[in-house]
Amino acid sequence: MRSSRSDIRRCFGCRFPKVLSPTHSKSGARPAIHGKLAPYCKRLTVIDVVPRAIARTRQRMKESSHINWIVADVRQFSTQQLFDLIVVAEVLYYLEDVAAIRTAVHNLVSMLAPSGHMVFGSAIDANCRRWGHVAGTETVIAMLNETLIEVEQLYCRGASVNEDCLLSRFQKSTT
Repeated sequence: MRSSRSDIRRCFGCRFPKVLSPTHSKSGARPAIHGKLAPYCKRLTVIDVVPRAIARTRQRMKESSHINWIVADVRQFSTQQLFDLIVVAEVLYYLEDVAAIRTAVHNLVSMLAPSGHMVFGSAIDANCRRWGHVAGTETVIAMLNETLIEVEQLYCRGASVNEDCLLSRFQKSTT
């Protein structure tokens, strides 16, 4: 499940002017994903609910001037800016219930530009429930399919069943 810089470019097909990447400080992969995204966007906005996590990741990223760091909850973050790409990975299953996940999904979709893309990745529902979370990727994908068009999906099988996850790319309609 490794990716290289060329994999990122091939996946997205182009550079994105404005990118949003909500994070959750309990997930350890955040600096890696931001490091992979940063070269492909003119403006990267990173949000996390924990100030210390933002500070730590910001320090690792060497204060890149085109990255905007914001302490905020993914359910309440608000901006007039629309994003060309929103990357949500290993974030939503930390929320307390399906209603909170739905609120976050609705909020994120509202910030997606017309024809914008959303890449969503998470552990599968069965793994998330085994870990004590309310939902995983299949639940969120169903929510995203209510308002976005699913363009592609990739099932990632890990070394153990606990590592299985789904990645999906969605696009917002222009109408």
